[in-house]
Amino acid sequence: MKNNPFFQEWTAPYQLPPFEDIKLEHYLPAFEAGMEQQMAEINAIINNTAKPTFENTIAALDDSGDLLDKVSLIFFNILETNASEQMQEIAEIVSEKLSTHSDNISLNADLFHKIKYVYFHHEDLNEEQSRLLEKTYKDFVRNGANLNSQKQQRFREINKNIAKLTLLFNNNVLSATNAYQLIISDKKDLAGLPEQIVATAQNEGDKNPQTKGKWVFTLQNPSLLPFLQYADNRSLRKEIWQAYMSRCNGGTFDNNHIINELINLRIERANMLGFDSHADFVLAENMARTPQAAYDLLLKIWVPALKKAKAELKTYQQKSPREKIQAWDWRYYAEKIRQEQYDIDENEIRTYFQLENVRDGIFLLANKLYGLSFHLTPKLPTYDPSAEAYEVVENNKVIGILYMDFYVRPSKGSGAWMTEFRGQHRKANGENIIPVISVVCNFPQPTATKPSLLNIDEVQTLFHECGHALHGLLSKCRYKSMAGTNVARDFVELPSQIMENWATEPEMLQLYAKHWQTNKTIDEQLIEKIKKSLTFGQGFANTELIAASLLDMDYHTLKQQKEIDPNTFEKQSMKKYKLIPEILPRYKSQYFKHIFTSAMGYSAGYYGYTWAAVLDADGFETFKNKGIFDKETAKAFRTNILEKGNSIEPSSAYLAFCGHQPNCTPLLKNKGLL
Repeated sequence: MKNNPFFQEWTAPYQLPPFEDIKLEHYLPAFEAGMEQQMAEINAIINNTAKPTFENTIAALDDSGDLLDKVSLIFFNILETNASEQMQEIAEIVSEKLSTHSDNISLNADLFHKIKYVYFHHEDLNEEQSRLLEKTYKDFVRNGANLNSQKQQRFREINKNIAKLTLLFNNNVLSATNAYQLIISDKKDLAGLPEQIVATAQNEGDKNPQTKGKWVFTLQNPSLLPFLQYADNRSLRKEIWQAYMSRCNGGTFDNNHIINELINLRIERANMLGFDSHADFVLAENMARTPQAAYDLLLKIWVPALKKAKAELKTYQQKSPREKIQAWDWRYYAEKIRQEQYDIDENEIRTYFQLENVRDGIFLLANKLYGLSFHLTPKLPTYDPSAEAYEVVENNKVIGILYMDFYVRPSKGSGAWMTEFRGQHRKANGENIIPVISVVCNFPQPTATKPSLLNIDEVQTLFHECGHALHGLLSKCRYKSMAGTNVARDFVELPSQIMENWATEPEMLQLYAKHWQTNKTIDEQLIEKIKKSLTFGQGFANTELIAASLLDMDYHTLKQQKEIDPNTFEKQSMKKYKLIPEILPRYKSQYFKHIFTSAMGYSAGYYGYTWAAVLDADGFETFKNKGIFDKETAKAFRTNILEKGNSIEPSSAYLAFCGHQPNCTPLLKNKGLL
């Protein structure tokens, strides 16, 4: 297709994608051409008559597939941020094609023969090259290269089915989330809700002629969570909560059968490769190494977290003597107790966290630590009108591009994440390819009278995702598969979670927390209240997080295939750990995207958030001991972790940064769980 932008030289600054020129009809031809091009590159490696070497085999393989990478990154990022039925239809077609293409490479006996030769005939390689060689060899083995032809055929079928099912799971969650609205006509049913939340709901209602003049609440977090936290109307809290937690559990967008199939396919695949379970397969390449190590850490936090959650429930129940606290009541009474105990009003706190100020505070922090500056550049192409594009500059040189996509919209997946349209790497000729990174959130839209004002959780979320962004932006790797966030799942959250610590440090708050109307800097008294309140509710927060992590591990440590009813399985799992009924896992099985979609990639890895939390709490102590803006400590973190990608073993990277192995005590102390 002559006018297909994917087949043309991109002339935008920094060779950014020409988003406005890319049409739906361009994707499939580009995917096809990208796969054909990469297979031609693979065949060139195979047909090379020279002795296999690192450069002509391993490096050449890593350098292959530029066009396919280009179209894949753009398509799947747009699918997550601006989904449509047509995009989902294309995704269903290409997911199967991509699975087949991937297997055609990883199960290619001639290619694996060359890789194996290089692996067992060691050359004099640097650390990054050695890591890439080991990773490439292991990836091929883990993707079935050593299986016989009959098993390889079944292996292909499994991969194809998994790709199809994970995509369908993701589409179902998005559709089910968008299918529900709580429409309020009577103003008295808004009692207790903050002014900004009411205004946002009114804006949502005014988008549709059928709900104009009414208030509409959705299952997106900026709408759902404040409603559960503040709405006095208990029956409406129950209604929206039950709609949220019953998504994809039966009906049009049912995910139960998908979960059953996925778990069993993963067991079969792991067994074929010689592993007892999918968790054994996954964790063999993570820091934890074994499922038992992951369980040990989770249960170490679980015991004090659950104990504290029970104490929290007892306190909340005293506020509701006539009615037993239920799951839809928890946040409501937690907020009332929080206001009483800490004399803290979240609505007052929000006034100091205008989204733009938080963003600028993060930019200031990146400047203080790493010497970076961020320049809003409207001339750069963006994939959505609301997304902002920034040139990231160091020493007067642009080292990366950062997109920031802040606001909730129906076409966008829920939650927040960092992604990339292009990863950093260096070409074989030494040319450095700068990264194009994107931070995607679901924050409340500004209203006619107020900007978007964030609560503390949302502030920490933005710091978190920008920590991931720095990991991508500051990468200094030769090989694209080793660069940036391409690290172990229980290590990738370290750069993001450690960034959260700065969000509420008094020194940092005084730099960016300013009242949206008066521009007055937050006062010390309110800072003190915020700091004291940070351990409030940590029983609940850690219990729901670790409950989800344990559920993930329980699914993926199954060793034999069997018929699974997710509702029964989840109930039995949580009963085993004595989870109280007033708290559910952070994600119920039917909408647990982290572990049941390929895009998130956290199957048997959700424990990684807790594993990395140990690292971040311990690592931030290193900063605090020297000063939170200490440039030498920042340099050590940058050079040993942010720049290295996967070019160094994670435990070695952490040890090089702070000089000792991590321990749990700082985390337990920070969470108020000691």
